[in-house]
Amino acid sequence: MNSIRNPDLSVKIGNIKLKNPVMVASGTFGFGEEYEDFFDLNQLGAIIPKGISLKPMRGNPPPRIFETEGGIINSIGLQNPGFRDFIKNKLPFYRNIKTHLIINFFGNTQREYIELAKRFDEVPGISGLEMNISCPNVKRGGIVFGSDPKMAYHLVCEVRKATKLTLIVKLSPNVTDIAWIAKSVEDGGADAVSLINTFRAMAVNIHSRKAELGNIIGGLSGPSIKPIALRMVWEAGQAVKIPVIGMGGIMRAEDAIEFILVGASAVQIGSANLVNPRTAIEVIGGIEKYLVKNRINHVRKLTALFKPHP
Repeated sequence: MNSIRNPDLSVKIGNIKLKNPVMVASGTFGFGEEYEDFFDLNQLGAIIPKGISLKPMRGNPPPRIFETEGGIINSIGLQNPGFRDFIKNKLPFYRNIKTHLIINFFGNTQREYIELAKRFDEVPGISGLEMNISCPNVKRGGIVFGSDPKMAYHLVCEVRKATKLTLIVKLSPNVTDIAWIAKSVEDGGADAVSLINTFRAMAVNIHSRKAELGNIIGGLSGPSIKPIALRMVWEAGQAVKIPVIGMGGIMRAEDAIEFILVGASAVQIGSANLVNPRTAIEVIGGIEKYLVKNRINHVRKLTALFKPHP
């Protein structure tokens, strides 16, 4: 057993053993290269690059980001270079990084999801897949699957057949019952669920009398959504036996610890990367200090210490 001065931060997600429970969320960390000057990327539990589709996507019209109270509303529209360009021009960067690479991917149809899973399954150096069925600011695609438990179940069933890699399903908060969706994808064969993605939101300029975003609707993220994210992670954790990866407004170690207490096996840092590029590393250090201070020898023990009632 490790001493209290050196607590064990490792966690397991499917077949992936992370050195610590802190990942960087897809969409706010680019492809990783943008952050290598700020800290050693090898220290991360895992890197999840910008989401990849089968073919290139141009994304939504500008303006794409609007800062609001307690967060931001983004409407990037899943802009990405597509599978082939990612493999050729982006993937080589990760060959010298000694941490797990988890690919976030999405499609507009079930066939596209399956095809991408098959293709990534054949690529060396990838530890797992995060299937996005949750983006709120595109006009079609994953959000349809993510809001219907039956559709989510059938989609996960088919994608599960297409890959041997650890399969994480990223869930949308824009649903009536997150526990039902989580249980559906678990039944479909998911190895873990990650939640939450952004909430559908908009902003209006009273002077121009126009929407602040070119797409009108975007996704709200940041500290303002953390209380709702915590509630949903708690509900999902009560409904499934597979690991839950929590995200939503994590800005510091204390936020991450809250998610772990309510049932998250790991966490993802999202909007905070845009404010402080070193957030993920500071969160890792903060979790370790908390464990040492409270004489807890393993981060996985935190969840069992949570007392739901005051």
